[in-house]
Parts: sequence; structure tokens; C-alpha cells
Amino acid sequence: MAAIARLPVIPQERVEAVTRLYAQLAAVLADSGLDRQRTLQTAEQLADLNKTLEDTVVQRTRALTLLNEDLADRELLLQQILDTSSVAIFLVDRQGVITKANQRMAEMFRYPLDQLLGCTYTELIHPDERATGHRKMLALLASDIPAVELDRLYLRADGSEFWGNLTGRRFQNPRGKERGLIGVIADITARKLAESKIQELAFFDQLTNLPNRTLLFDRLRQAMVSGVRSGHFGALLLIDLDDFKTLNDTHGHDMGDLLLKQVAQRLVGCVRAEDTVARLGGDEFVVMLVNLSSLKISAMAQVEAIGEKILAELNQTYYLKDAACLSTPSIGATLFRNESPAIDDLLKQADLAMYRAKDAGRNTLRFFDPAMQTIVAARADMATGLRLGLAEQQFLLHYQPQVIDDGRIIGAEALVRWQHPQQGMVSPAAFIPLAETTGLILPLGQWVLETACAQLARWARQPQLAQLTIAVNVSAHQLRQPDFVQQVLAALTKTGANPERLKLELTESLLVDNVQDIIEKMFALRAKGLGFALDDFGTGYSSLSYLKRLPLDQLKIDQSFVRDVLSDPNDAAIARTVVALAQSLSLGVIAEGVETEAQRGFLTNAGCHTFQGYLFSRPLPAEEFEAFALGR
Repeated sequence: MAAIARLPVIPQERVEAVTRLYAQLAAVLADSGLDRQRTLQTAEQLADLNKTLEDTVVQRTRALTLLNEDLADRELLLQQILDTSSVAIFLVDRQGVITKANQRMAEMFRYPLDQLLGCTYTELIHPDERATGHRKMLALLASDIPAVELDRLYLRADGSEFWGNLTGRRFQNPRGKERGLIGVIADITARKLAESKIQELAFFDQLTNLPNRTLLFDRLRQAMVSGVRSGHFGALLLIDLDDFKTLNDTHGHDMGDLLLKQVAQRLVGCVRAEDTVARLGGDEFVVMLVNLSSLKISAMAQVEAIGEKILAELNQTYYLKDAACLSTPSIGATLFRNESPAIDDLLKQADLAMYRAKDAGRNTLRFFDPAMQTIVAARADMATGLRLGLAEQQFLLHYQPQVIDDGRIIGAEALVRWQHPQQGMVSPAAFIPLAETTGLILPLGQWVLETACAQLARWARQPQLAQLTIAVNVSAHQLRQPDFVQQVLAALTKTGANPERLKLELTESLLVDNVQDIIEKMFALRAKGLGFALDDFGTGYSSLSYLKRLPLDQLKIDQSFVRDVLSDPNDAAIARTVVALAQSLSLGVIAEGVETEAQRGFLTNAGCHTFQGYLFSRPLPAEEFEAFALGR
């Protein structure tokens, strides 16, 4: 450009004037008839014209020099502007060769600027996307599309990768001729990482890195659509870890988290790449199996085989830091295909099957049975009825006598009954477990406690009944309430009952969790005069160390042992052991479910002298119990 600027540029009109002048001069010289004066005049005109031409050339040269300097300044300023940009800016010709670039582009790709100039743009694209990038660049150059924007993965000189947002625009020279492309690249690696993290938070469990409920549901919808087309079954397996809460409470949440991570890894190893393992939360996992057989019986066999594999794998020892740990799963399975219900209903089916596995003893697999839904619907109706029954006072207490050797009644156990307006007397075996699971056992248990205390207060006003005690069963839910002690004392205060005539019966299941809290509550009530019996002893969690710490007054031999005490040597041995244990701990002992004289005789010989059962009386309404007690 500088070389061009130094060439003299003569305007066309000046050139034409000079040409005419020389033509005229030639004519004058050729005309021998011209006189010398005219020749001299012509020479003077020629000198003037030549001087004018030289001045014009000087002026034009000076102007062009200034113009070139201005252009150079402008180009330098443009480059400086480009170099201060936070994005990479570059030009490529129609062959894709980079003809201009700013300093930011050199920094972004970690190349010296002079190495970027002359290289092909597509060389900067990551190899995995290079061919695609080249095709798109040529397509843009050949099309009428003015611009394009896309995210592209690039490769730096040092081999590292980064994400860039490319904006490419075709450009032309002032005469409208295509020159190539202008490109702008912004480094969006941080944004891509943030998007990836958001994606991870939205669709993956943070502890195990497994798909979460949202991603599971999305894949399940796709699998159901695929099942409609192919006719193949899929399956959902809901997996719940048995006694996980106990592990968490005894070893801490950190150990529980380690267990969940290992469970996740083992589950992934049990299934195919096309299947999905997800974590719903807590200790619940879901395995979705796809492309099973189109025959239901074969699909169930496939699910069972994978379920058995999962059971075997999850039964292996876990090593959590320096501790060895065992954990077992309960698995509920349900199949789905084109006739399958909604996604939420599928999960409910698997959940029902899982609880069926729990009821079967845990550490097993059970399939969903449509009959289960009938049971569930009935339970839901009963739960509604329970709430209504509490509100409308449909419950009442019956009292079963507790007697000693000579037949004297020393007290009674209060047993709740539900007088349903349509169904009649509902068995406690039907509604007590439901009350436990729904939380209704809390208001129901408080009603039982207050009603029994009121009965004690009434008997206290009758000399012949004043010495009777009442035993009230207390559920684990009640005893774990922070204000349980206050609730009991409030019931005693409200009714005016003698606390020394009230006995609370606890079950062994209470001794699994938070034993110290239970002991403290028992001692607080014991200080007020209340007594305690351990109900169903020998059927659950037994620990002699806990028995020694509990302020008990009595052990109760469960009716399941009493029933076969004459025919089953094991039951007989258990009954004798309970009596011996009670005596060694200076505790009383009572046997429930005594129905024959032979059973009574065996128990008496074993050292048990207090009884309860149909041999003496069935549970009676309060009025009948009073008549029965006064008649003896």
C-alpha cells in the first residue's frame, strides 16, 4: 500500500490538456511558415502548463500521502480496538483461511498471532466436530443466509478443550463481491459447566449420581411409548433397604450415606446399559427394566432372575470405613406395557408389592397383584372410618380380668373396641395396625388412657373394686412423643385416678430405638407411682441388659407360647424361661391367653401364678366386668 501511495497520480483532464498541447506543438514545428514570435509564445505556454502539472502532481502526492497515513492510522486504531475486545474476532476468505485476527483470539487459542494468520479456521475445531464444522462453513459461504450462531467445541494449541459461541457473518467488498466470513467467538466454557451442573441438579441425585425421580419419570414415559410400539414388557422394581433407619441412628448419617453409595454401585452392576437405576430419596431405589419378553410369564421370569441377582448382590457384606455391615433389601416389582396405568400408579403398585415383601419377612421379591388394590382401597376406607369413629365416639373399652391362683380378680387389661355403625364390632387386629401406620394411634391411645383412668376413678369410689388395677397398652408412637409423660399425668389429673392403680404395658419393639429416652420417661412416671409391664415378652427384641435397666414390675408371657405350651417343647421351655427370668429380676409374671385348666396347671407348676384368658373370662364391657368382679 505504501508503494502504491508513492506513484504520481495525474488527473485525466490534465493528461488530455498536455496531449493537446504537444499536438499543437508538433503542428507548429511542422509548419515552417510560423514565425519565431509565435514559437516563443507556444514555448512559454508549454512551460506554464508543465509547471501547473508539476504543482498538481506534488499536491496530489501530498494528499495521497496524507490519505495513506490516515488509512494506516485507521487500520492501527481498528486493530487496537479489536485487540481490546473480550471476544475473539477474525476474518476468513472463501477458502476458510484466516486472514485477520485479534489478540484475544491468539490468547483464547494459545497460539502466537502470526501463526493463526494463514491457517484454516477448521483446524481450530475439536477433532470430534471438525468435519461437521467444515461442512457448515462451506454451506454458509454457498448460501444466502447472512449469519449463523452456534456453540462449538474448540481445541487449543496445548491440547486443552473449551466451548465457544461462534457468530459467523458473510461480508462483501464495497462493490458487492463476496470476500469471506467475519467470525466472533466468545468463550462459554463457564456457562456450559453451569448448564451441566444445573442439568445434574435437575435430573440426578447428588449423593449417588443416579437419575432422580424427574429423569426416571421421563425415561419411563419413553419406555412406555416404546412398549406400545414393540409389544415388549417393561418392569419397575422398587427397592427399600431393611432397617436402614437403625443403621443411620446407630452408626450416623455419614455411614448411612456410604452404604447408599455402595448400594447404588451394586445396583448399576446388576442391570444392562439400557436399563435405569434411580434413587427416589432416603433408602428407596428404583430399577426400570426395558425390552423384556412380549410374553407376560417370560417377562416375569426375567424380572425374577434380575431380582434374585440384586438380592444376592445387596446381601454381600458392606465395608464402611473400618466397619463391616450387612443390609438386606425388600423388592416390589410390577410389569408395564401399552395397557399400563399412569406413572404414579405404577410406582404405587411397586410400592404395594414392596410392602408385601416386607410382610413376607423382608429380604425377598414380590410381584404386584391386582387384588392388592382392593385391599388398599379397603384400608383407605377404614382409615376414613377411623377418623370419623374418633370424632363420633364410636370406640369403647372392654376389660379382661386378671386373676391369681385362688381365683381372685386383681385387675384388668383395657382393650379397645370399635362399634362401627354399619359393620358392627370391628376386630382390633384389623384397625390397630392401621391406626399405627396412619398416626391415628396417638389420639386413639390418648382416648384409651383417659377412659381407663376415668374407670379407675369410678372404681375407687366402690370399696369392693377400689383395689383393682388397669393395664393399658401403650404404642411406640405414643411413648416417643416428647410430651408423653405430661399426657399421662394430665389424664390422671383430669380424672382423679390413683396413679398406683394404673399399669402401662409396653412391647419389646420399643427397645429397638432410643432406649435411653424411653428409660427416662419410664422413671419419671414411676416416680409418680405408675407401674410397667413388658407385654408379648419373648416375641421380639430381647436384651437382658435393657431389662435390668428398665423400671419394670411385670413380664407377660405371650399367648402364642401359652397356646401350645402342652404340645410344643420349645414353647414350654420359653414359658419356663420367662418365669425364671422374672424371678431372677424380682419381677412379677402373668400369662395371657390361658384357655384350659391344663395350661393353667402347667404354668402354676412353672412358677406363674397370675393369669388372663378365656378360661376365666372374655373381655367385658365395664358394667358386665363390675358384675363379674362383684360376683366372685
